[in-house]
Parts: sequence; C-alpha cells; structure tokens
Amino acid sequence: MSSLYKNIHQDLIELCGKNDPKAQFKIYKLYYKAMYNSSLRIVKDVAEAEDIMQEAFLAAFRNIKKYKGEVSFGAWLKRIVVNRSLDSLKKKKLELFPIDNELYKLSEEEANENIEYSEDQFILIKKGIDLLPTGYRIILSLYLIEGYDHEEIGSILNITSSTSRSQFLRAKKKLIQIISEKENQKMR
Repeated sequence: MSSLYKNIHQDLIELCGKNDPKAQFKIYKLYYKAMYNSSLRIVKDVAEAEDIMQEAFLAAFRNIKKYKGEVSFGAWLKRIVVNRSLDSLKKKKLELFPIDNELYKLSEEEANENIEYSEDQFILIKKGIDLLPTGYRIILSLYLIEGYDHEEIGSILNITSSTSRSQFLRAKKKLIQIISEKENQKMR
C-alpha cells in the first residue's frame, strides 16, 4: 500500500504543476471558500483573510512541485493558509500566548479531558470563540474547527504539545464562561 494520498483532483493538481491557468482556477474554485474561512477564523478581518487566502494560493501554485502527496492537497493548502494567517498576526506583534506556562500545570485528569459536542453546541461554541482573546481563539480554532491535534498545533505555533493542551483547556474554560454569561443575559 502506498503512503501517498490519492487526491480526487490529481489531474488538476498535475496540470497546476505545469502552470495551467485553467487548472489553477478550477483548484481555486474548489478550495477558496474553505481556505478563506480558515484564515478568517484566525485573523478576524475580512479583507486581511481575503489577501492571505490569495497569497496562499499563489504560494501553493509557485511551490506545487514541493507537494509530495503525503496528505490531501486540501490539508497541504490549509497548512499554508494557517501559517500565513499566523504570520500576519505576528507581524502585528500580537502576543499569542502571554501567560507564563510554568504557572499553569494541569493535572493528568484535566489534560485527558475529552468532550463530544452536538451541532447546536458547536454553533454556539463558534460564536463564543469569536469573543476570545487571540491566542485562545487560535488554539480552539485549530483544534476544534480545523482538526489539528496538539502535536500539530505545537509545530505550527512553535510551542510544545503540552503548552497547546494547557492553552486549549484554559481557552475552553474561558469559552464556557463567555457562553454562560451569554446564556444568563438571555434569561434576564
């Protein structure tokens, strides 16, 4: 069995490698909305997310020969979008993780906590995530929405996987607080 990912649009990807503008446009049409949404969840600015998405596609097409097929093309492209989105935040000098991580050691029970979410809860969570501080929002978006695990998040953000886990748990607690406050406001 091959370790290479079998893409359903492999023919288009190969044509993009030959700088075929029609193939590039088709790939763009297939992925632009998902890539834009991924960027928007991180940068929280419509115009900036649009620019990042466009730049990511240009970079992907320029570097498509580096795509080895070890993951789906969409996952490879999303990684470019996420990295460019985070780079954009860094250029603005936003401190993603201002908390001294040594002050917040988590118990083994807290670190292994796992929760299932209904669709209604997921929608409420996404709305609450928008109200979180930048670092928390990024961790929750990467983990819950983009589907990265803590090792991948650690690699993307240049932090340890345990830092990713602890930031995720702190962000989740803050999110629960935000959602509770919103629920209490509705009841008044």
